[in-house]
Amino acid sequence: MDLFLITFAALFSVLNPIGTVPIFLGLTQDDTKEMRNRTAFWAAVNVFIILLISFLIGEYVLKFFGISIDVLRIAGGIVICTSGFGLLSGSFGKKRGVSKKVTNDAQKRSDIAVTPLAIPLMAGPGAMSLLIAMYQDYPEIADKSIIATAILGAAISIYLILKSANYISRLLGASGIVAISRIIGFLVLAIGVQYIINSLLVIFRINE
Repeated sequence: MDLFLITFAALFSVLNPIGTVPIFLGLTQDDTKEMRNRTAFWAAVNVFIILLISFLIGEYVLKFFGISIDVLRIAGGIVICTSGFGLLSGSFGKKRGVSKKVTNDAQKRSDIAVTPLAIPLMAGPGAMSLLIAMYQDYPEIADKSIIATAILGAAISIYLILKSANYISRLLGASGIVAISRIIGFLVLAIGVQYIINSLLVIFRINE
């Protein structure tokens, strides 16, 4: 249960589905309720597939390119810190690489569940690197199953939040969403810093 909660909390912070609500509403503003719910469902499914693939085969991709897990943790920590700082400073869209041109193009397409919603808004490099590192940190099959279940739980939470986007937007308002994004941004920033520190400690220990 502890591993599930730790993985779920870390993923939820990095994925930040609440911070995606305003963008989701903007991209689906002309859709019916059924179309919006379908987009929310497939966005969650796409995030689950992307993260599960990253978790299961990411380590082998690293080995193929000769990248060590500690270097990945540092790179992932920097990406996570950048995302967290973007949330804190209010430049979430820019930090996640969603330009105005991409947004306008997405509004013209019938299916936005893959991009920009799944990639790069939620299942970005930060979440991927987090899971790749966890794959090596928890070698037991039982632990991997728990982490996979946490990924599924995060995907379900994405679906429920995006499906309730209109209600959440009315309930919290623009200022409420911004406030929650700031809190989540601080947590994401802390996670990134912790990843970098842990990796540096391991590297220095090895070189002693």
